[in-house]
Amino acid sequence: MAPTSDPQTMQRSYLWQDGTLRSWLLTTDHKRIALLYMASITAFFVLGSLGAALIRLHLISPTGAILSDETYSRMFTMHGIVMVWLFLVPSIPVTLGNFLVPLMLGAPDLAFPRLNLISWYLFVMAGALVVYGLFRGGLETGWTFYTPLSTDYTQGRVLPVVAGVFLSGFSSIATGVNFIISIHQLRAPGLTWYRLPLMLWALYATSVIFVLATPVLSITLVLLAFEHVFHVGVFDPALGGDPLLFQHLFWFYSHPAVYIMILPGMGVVSEVVSTFCHKPVFGYRFVAWSSISIAAIGFLVWGHHMFVAGTSLYAAVVFSMLSFLVSVPSAIKVFNWLGTMHGGAIRLDAPMLYALGFIGLFTVGGLTGLFLASLASDVHLTQTYFVVAHFHYIMVGGMVSAYFAGLHYWWPKITGRMYPEMWGRTAAALLFFGFNLTFFPQFLLGYEGMPRRYATYPAQFQVLNVLSSAGASILALAYILPLIYFIWSLFRGARATANPWQATGLEWRTSSPPPTENFIEPPVVTHDAYDYAALDHPAPAPQAEPPHV
Repeated sequence: MAPTSDPQTMQRSYLWQDGTLRSWLLTTDHKRIALLYMASITAFFVLGSLGAALIRLHLISPTGAILSDETYSRMFTMHGIVMVWLFLVPSIPVTLGNFLVPLMLGAPDLAFPRLNLISWYLFVMAGALVVYGLFRGGLETGWTFYTPLSTDYTQGRVLPVVAGVFLSGFSSIATGVNFIISIHQLRAPGLTWYRLPLMLWALYATSVIFVLATPVLSITLVLLAFEHVFHVGVFDPALGGDPLLFQHLFWFYSHPAVYIMILPGMGVVSEVVSTFCHKPVFGYRFVAWSSISIAAIGFLVWGHHMFVAGTSLYAAVVFSMLSFLVSVPSAIKVFNWLGTMHGGAIRLDAPMLYALGFIGLFTVGGLTGLFLASLASDVHLTQTYFVVAHFHYIMVGGMVSAYFAGLHYWWPKITGRMYPEMWGRTAAALLFFGFNLTFFPQFLLGYEGMPRRYATYPAQFQVLNVLSSAGASILALAYILPLIYFIWSLFRGARATANPWQATGLEWRTSSPPPTENFIEPPVVTHDAYDYAALDHPAPAPQAEPPHV
């Protein structure tokens, strides 16, 4: 039986060791930095969700219910920019990743603790610039900043928003470098590459994308700012530029960024499915290398965003084939999760329900992506609500479900407290139902030809829009509930044992919450990842030899 986290353990934990505000703002403890990130992205998630709520309220009526056309454009831009750049991209890596990477490695901290703190300050400054630009003039370019709208025609605050996204990129690069070096250099004795938790494989692949792709976005945004301010001919054809060049550069980063958002979620689901089925992950090496394959192939498919933009037909055929190819490693993960569940002793606790929701919603999002990867159907579906639904099934239905699965799974380790399980299961069910009611009607709207980003629409589409808005209200409740019971658990929740889920990772070998140094004694790894036989039947302690007579 794992020891209970008693009050004495709580007092020497990272949470209570020097609890002054100064100690938190200047900390180099990866666990505290993870909580600083968690508070920051939660604030941005609330802001982005408020924008989504106003959009859905507006679209209840075909003529628009509450916003002017210009305000509507600025509202969906605010929603997209805040959600993508300030929540979805950083979410799991900077929160759960920051907290767990050293613990899973058996290390006292990340390789560069000060760089970790600097990355948080960069992120906060980035968020402040973005919020300033969005609320002191607004922006109507959408989250993609397409030229020439963002360089020549917009009346909004392009520069502070672009500068904020630029800064957030440096924060991502710092996080990626820290994770890569830590995974290479700080593994505990015996922790070989094929003994790593699959969460670390996913975060490693994500970090490679951070480091290789983000500089392309950064230089693209610098070029956009120069053209906007100095009218340098980079993207403007009147000045000798090429507007398609911006799309190529932007999507060269932004399609791999889809996998920045989803790969960590896949790592979370691998951990949760294994634990709540009490079985090793089926096909461990295939799942591990599928993360690397997704990261590699993800750099080769950006052109499918530009099938109707005037690109070469031959290039479009190649990008279409590559887009089908990238679905193969994703499918490997889904089938291996199902293989893990087969014959397992499945427990339907809240983390597992969120993980099952991820698998279902991600599968729908992936399959509908094949329609957009096909040249013939993409011509009809592009720029419609079909694209909106597909994107949200992957990013919100998938990634947010995985984020909540991870929060519920590691909450006892992070805080030393248990949340109310019944409310966790209720929130997971509400999220799955509310999400499908919100976004499945949008597939039908897109199929019937309703374009996205319009403030008004023909009356024939009202019923589906009202259903979507009704689903959004249920989805909002599913987001609010965990916030309430997580806060409640901090004060009234039962104290967590070191390993409440009977999981196998190194993070469960230390107290809940962990001490500042993570482990009282450095751990040594003697068995493979997800070896439940070693957990259920630990080897007997060696006995002293009898004295020789």
